[in-house]
Amino acid sequence: MIALLKRDLALAVRAGGGFGLGLAFFLIVTILVPFGVGPDSGVLEIIAPGILWVGALLACLLSLDRIFALDFEDGSLDLLATAPIPLEGVVAMKAVAHWLTTGLPLVLAAPVLGTLLHLPLPAYVWLMASLAIGTPALSMIGAFGAALTVGLKRGGLLLSLLVLPLYVPTLIFGAETVKRGAEGLATGTPALMLAGITLASCALLPFAAAGALRVNLR
Repeated sequence: MIALLKRDLALAVRAGGGFGLGLAFFLIVTILVPFGVGPDSGVLEIIAPGILWVGALLACLLSLDRIFALDFEDGSLDLLATAPIPLEGVVAMKAVAHWLTTGLPLVLAAPVLGTLLHLPLPAYVWLMASLAIGTPALSMIGAFGAALTVGLKRGGLLLSLLVLPLYVPTLIFGAETVKRGAEGLATGTPALMLAGITLASCALLPFAAAGALRVNLR
């Protein structure tokens, strides 16, 4: 399993779907927003939690189609499906690799980009905490969507249409956590809901994704 994780990390970086692409997109979104809404710091403070979370969500979405596509094209996915390791474990490792190359860099870069949107100082801790809790769910949900569309021509658009509605609860509770942290309000409820979504995704979706892969590989 560790060897599979190392392999996926290397492939993600070599294929151009690693942390650089996600960070570049996240940076572009953060820079463009002040041009669109104006430089008023009061307005930017209000919309910063939602904009940062939307940027992180879309950055995670960019590389989802690569989770299984490369292995499907070269036949490695068929070998993994017949290997002694469970297919559910393969899905989990690929989701972990996606998070390490996309989600984790976004978590680390978010405070720096938050300064561009005049994010209030008390919100920085909650921004990093909410992204650290919520982005694993984005990777796991994305792996499920990628498993459903593996092998389809031009499946990237279909993958986006399938995954985006499933991302909405994570987006809502993640942005709400940061917003409440910025206002000095209690953040326990949205943070716990966000954690619940992540735990449920990690517990259930590897089995659903493995089932979808078995169907598509027949």
